Amino acid sequence: MSQTSTQTTEERQTKVSQVLVTQSKPADDKSPYFELASKYNITIDFRPFIQIQGVSFKDFRRNKVNILDHTAIIFTSRNAIDHFFRICQEGRIEVPADMKYFCISEQTANYLQKYIVIRKRKIFSGTKTAKELFDLIRKHKTEKFLFPCSNIRSNDIPDFMDTSGLHLTEAVMYETVATDLSDLDINQYDLIAFFSPSGVASLKSNFPDYQQNGTRLAAFGPTTAKAIVEAGLTLDIEAPLPNAPSMTGALDLYIRKANNP
Repeated sequence: MSQTSTQTTEERQTKVSQVLVTQSKPADDKSPYFELASKYNITIDFRPFIQIQGVSFKDFRRNKVNILDHTAIIFTSRNAIDHFFRICQEGRIEVPADMKYFCISEQTANYLQKYIVIRKRKIFSGTKTAKELFDLIRKHKTEKFLFPCSNIRSNDIPDFMDTSGLHLTEAVMYETVATDLSDLDINQYDLIAFFSPSGVASLKSNFPDYQQNGTRLAAFGPTTAKAIVEAGLTLDIEAPLPNAPSMTGALDLYIRKANNP
């Protein structure tokens, strides 16, 4: 990988014409990305650098996790919900009606209706932060919690459960793996936006001899920013910012300055 650039931030702030967003193309025609492309007359391409791959029931069973030994499930994403119920279906496991569900957000909780009649179940949800979820969990200390997750996950929930002395079983039901990018001309882009350390790892995996040179790299969140720096690359744009809470907002501020010096 390339070494950290010796250029100053100002020297690297040259015109941006082509941007690569390492996520799927938005389904909504009114996405801020399309507005950004129109506003500055630039090209924005979308390409997921990572993909979710389900763990087979056979492999899941090797971990000797018995779903029915638990009285509550913690869900932090739609992927977790999809793969939990997929594993149950493949293993012919009937989830009891009195199972409790603790969800990171109301949106995640509403997604449960794809699989269960939610008005007949005990569902608890925060409003996006782990802290709110922890407050709910504290009120149900006697439950035996199951945490369906990816092979790559943050430590906040396991650490909280451990320090609180609560029963938690982690169940890896899906994996985050690098997408095959062998057909992608990575060097054509002036700016690449990353959203997770896994995306940065995918860059390294797909392009082991990658030289950053003048390509600007943007990161959403501190762990993504750290991954870019630890990969020996130069971080040019970090989001969220106080005046730009989204990636598109941070890109807007940067491109406005770079394209209108």
